Amino acid sequence: MKGLKHLKSWKYKKLLKNNNYSFKRNYILKYLPSALITNAYKSISSWKNYRATPILSLNKLKNDLKLNNIFYKDESKRFHLKSFKALGGAYAVERISKGKKNIVISSATAGNHGRSVAWGAKRLNLKCKIFVSQYVSQTRVSEIEKFGAEVIRVKGNYENSLEECKRQSKKNNWQIVQDVSTKNYRYIPQLTMAGYSIIIKEISKQTNHYITHIFVQAGVGGLAAGVVAGVAKYFKRVPKIIVVEPERADCVLQSVKANKLKKIKIKKESIMGGMSCNEMSLVPWQILKKASNYCVSVADDNVAKTTAMLKDKKFSRSSIIGGECATPGIIALIGLANNLKARKSLNLDKDSNILIIGCEGNADIKLYKQLLFMGRK
Repeated sequence: MKGLKHLKSWKYKKLLKNNNYSFKRNYILKYLPSALITNAYKSISSWKNYRATPILSLNKLKNDLKLNNIFYKDESKRFHLKSFKALGGAYAVERISKGKKNIVISSATAGNHGRSVAWGAKRLNLKCKIFVSQYVSQTRVSEIEKFGAEVIRVKGNYENSLEECKRQSKKNNWQIVQDVSTKNYRYIPQLTMAGYSIIIKEISKQTNHYITHIFVQAGVGGLAAGVVAGVAKYFKRVPKIIVVEPERADCVLQSVKANKLKKIKIKKESIMGGMSCNEMSLVPWQILKKASNYCVSVADDNVAKTTAMLKDKKFSRSSIIGGECATPGIIALIGLANNLKARKSLNLDKDSNILIIGCEGNADIKLYKQLLFMGRK
């Protein structure tokens, strides 16, 4: 694979400009309060082995796309959990347990959130029950079990595992720690999102460049909302926020388009499993419906290639371990930069300082190895 010439053929699927865009710090921090964000940083930064994850330069890619900087926030180095989710679930467990030792923590997960919750429970010597769907890989299950949690498999998809988690938790009086907010369940998801805002706190200290664009992944929208709230609290200048989703699970794009929460039908699960979600979480919707400038969807086609190119130093001088959900921001950026109309619309030019959230490493080692193999073909 010589140079980056073949990137000229990469495309995005859909691009939607948010006509209701209006970034107001006070509005955002009403839904994810400033005090929660402050407390999250105060707590998590005092944990053993806490350190800011690296911000890397995709210097080869920036030259190819004629941009000033492309920064990659490498969340594969987040504690030993290899994912940004380490900042959320574990922190929520700490806050809601309040030192009690006799509670049982429960959660439903597609992988990384459950791992964080299980780790958080282990840190505090609490019992933990994690519910997963039949589609969650055995590798991910084993990683959760390493922290002493009992993993319960449920027939069907993520929604089925969540329903079963709720049913058994109600029956047994377990404490649910979920990252999806609904009308009557907001506080715990707010805690997880407050944890995610630390990514922006760290970046505000890691570079003197003003970030002009942030490409952030969305499943149910928790990471994106946490990042936006971090921007509202820590950044002086507001960058363009571009929310990226798999084309098969574009619930944010469809909701922004309809200007109301839309539940979509997923006909085939995306390889970006943690982002294969059919409905947005409520608090993220309230934030992103105003604070995102653009929504963009991408196909699965270039996920394996991107994983391999990160590892093989095609985008940067350093080798980067990025899992399937770390790739869509890069894929979207390349596709948009290739399209003159989109490039102009987003002001992608020689002065742009782009931030990509590399949200996970090889959290699923088996899948990661498969992606590397496929991507190097």
